[in-house]
Amino acid sequence: MKAYLALISAAVIGLAACSQEPAAPAAEAPAASEAPAAEAPTVSEAAPADTAAAPAAGNCATTVEANDNMQFNTKDIQVSKACKEFTITLKHTGTQPKASMGHNLVIAKAEDMDGVFKDGVGAADTDYVKPDDARVVAHTKLIGGGEEASLTLDPAKLAGGEYKFACTFPGHGALMNGKVTLVD
Repeated sequence: MKAYLALISAAVIGLAACSQEPAAPAAEAPAASEAPAAEAPTVSEAAPADTAAAPAAGNCATTVEANDNMQFNTKDIQVSKACKEFTITLKHTGTQPKASMGHNLVIAKAEDMDGVFKDGVGAADTDYVKPDDARVVAHTKLIGGGEEASLTLDPAKLAGGEYKFACTFPGHGALMNGKVTLVD
């Protein structure tokens, strides 16, 4: 079973590397600061992944995009302490199905993330998240190209520690991860 999963992971990574989908020019993407105040802030897929943040700024929702190149469009999700609930919408902007390029968004303490990955590999039937895993603060379902999924969490659960988010589809977490920051 482990060899089978390793082969699938290698095939997925190979397919992603061979993607012929051109990158969107940066000039076409609106800046995150241009988003209307009434809408949930989003970060453009064309924004550099290492500097883009999904800002909270008093809003209690954000959108994170994932693509067929195994990338999130942000490395930092900022959650406002002022919110009673915070909603994160994961949007798969690619075209590949979830069986070959599925993505989810899983939040856990930084020190727990390796264990969440290891236990998730054997949990294909439950979107690569071990059922009732107490280390997981919140997670979305696994989605394919063109699909969306949301999670809602209590920001108080993020107090007292360093939290990360990642995609737990086998082989994706090394590239698709970032930190969750609690802000005023």
